[in-house]
Amino acid sequence: MKRFKIILRIYLYSLFLFWLGGFIVFQQYIRKRPIDETTKTDAIVVLTGGKNRISEAVKLYNKGLSDILFISGVGEHVNVKALENQNHVYFTRDDMHVLLGREATNTIENAVEVSELIRRNHLKTIRLVTSYYHMPRSLAEISAQNPQVKIIEHPVYSKNVSKRWWKRPKSFYLIASEYHKFIFVYIKNLVLNII
Repeated sequence: MKRFKIILRIYLYSLFLFWLGGFIVFQQYIRKRPIDETTKTDAIVVLTGGKNRISEAVKLYNKGLSDILFISGVGEHVNVKALENQNHVYFTRDDMHVLLGREATNTIENAVEVSELIRRNHLKTIRLVTSYYHMPRSLAEISAQNPQVKIIEHPVYSKNVSKRWWKRPKSFYLIASEYHKFIFVYIKNLVLNII
């Protein structure tokens, strides 16, 4: 019985160290890094849900970095004018190529909407705009369904998430929660690739 307890403790400590190591790598990955703001893509894709995401995507669209802007996860009755008013942004280019995805309510459904857009429009490159902490999971979900597409990451940083997130309970919870969701998606994609 004593030997079992020792083995169990070693296993639990090892599991914790593995989790901690992964968490450190995750938080290093999501920290500020250079953002490519010049490469044009076939479409700019923004996932709703976080502060400043839509305004950043509109800024990129207005700069001419793509002729298509796809906003995934808008409400059923939302239109372009409502998005402009809600986000205090305005289109300086024709909004005829601003497409709204109305089905998605979570990241998995965002990936499905984006995949349909990619297939329908035969896209080879997209710029993915989402919150910096949400980028690894979003990228994993979309890449798994579209391995042939080049995805340029465009993380958005928000003042709502503390730069010293480890000292703020809400920010720490958000980052840790996103890390756990990413682990799930990573394992899911790994298993699906094996099957």
